[in-house]
Amino acid sequence: MIKMTGAKYMVMDADVPVVESGGAKDFAYPKDRYPAVKVDRVLHDADEVKLGGAVLVAHKTAGHTPGCATWTMRTMSEEKMRDVVIVGSWNVNPGYQLVDKPGKPASYPTIVADYRHAFQIWKGLPCDIFVGAHGQYFGMLEKLDKVKAGAGPFVWINPEEYQAAVAERERSFEAELKKQQGM
Repeated sequence: MIKMTGAKYMVMDADVPVVESGGAKDFAYPKDRYPAVKVDRVLHDADEVKLGGAVLVAHKTAGHTPGCATWTMRTMSEEKMRDVVIVGSWNVNPGYQLVDKPGKPASYPTIVADYRHAFQIWKGLPCDIFVGAHGQYFGMLEKLDKVKAGAGPFVWINPEEYQAAVAERERSFEAELKKQQGM
């Protein structure tokens, strides 16, 4: 894809070794390999990426991966500036080890602290329009059905939905942590 488009490949700092090793250095799935890719730009928290007239801001929201990123931007919608949040991932995938246990160390040493820090970031982001790496995060299919039925663009503008999703994912994370702690 990079060769076809000429795109620059940008990756958050802590995920660069995984990408450049073709997945061999992935803490969770090192056997799931893919062609290694040279990263053109290493991103850090609060870095900006300009694309056309848009300015996207990378927020390091580690947890799902040590370099997981959430993006924010501003856009004009219905004659008003809107804050957009694009969540990379907040899931604890099957097999992720959050706590050290005999013979089963945590997936990576700071995974719990990283998730908790990420939830603080997500809670603090202004958000009018919420999307993410996976459509189920923000009810994409349901929203598309509403748009097709004539609901218009306001179906995408829902700050309360974002805050509710953050709270639900944080509860899910804490429940998984307690389960792994044997509580």
